[in-house]
Amino acid sequence: MSIVKEFKEFAIKGNMIDLAVGVIIGGAFSKIVDSLVKDIIMPLITLITGGGVDFTQKFVVLGQNPNNLQSLSELQKAGINVLTYGNFLTIFINFIILAWVVFLMVKVINRVRRKEEAAPAPAKTPEDIELLREIRDQLKNR
Repeated sequence: MSIVKEFKEFAIKGNMIDLAVGVIIGGAFSKIVDSLVKDIIMPLITLITGGGVDFTQKFVVLGQNPNNLQSLSELQKAGINVLTYGNFLTIFINFIILAWVVFLMVKVINRVRRKEEAAPAPAKTPEDIELLREIRDQLKNR
C-alpha cells in the first residue's frame, strides 16, 4: 500500500472528519466564551470589586533602573529585566472564570440530555400476555 493511499484512507475516515469539525467549532466557541469572560463577566467583577481586577501592570524590577522608569512598557523598551507577574495573574483569573463558564454550560447540556434520555416510551405489552390477562379477568368475574 502506498503512502499516498494510506494517507487518503486516514484523512477520509469518519473520526478524522469529526475531529476536524470539533476543532473548528471549538475555535469558534472559544472566541464566544472568551468574549463572554472579557466583555461581560470581567466588567461586572470590576464593578463589584470597585476596579483593580486587571493586574497586567503589576511587576517587579529585577535589574538596574538607572533612569527610574515607572511604566512596564518603558522598562521593557529599555531592556530592563522585569518580572511581570500581573499579566500571569490576569490570564490565570480569566482562565478560572472561563473554565467555570464552560463547566456550567456542559452541566446544562448534560441535564438536557438526561431529560431526553429519561423519558423512554413504555414498552408495548405482547399480545399473548394481553390475551392471558383478559382470560384471567373473565375467570375472576365468573
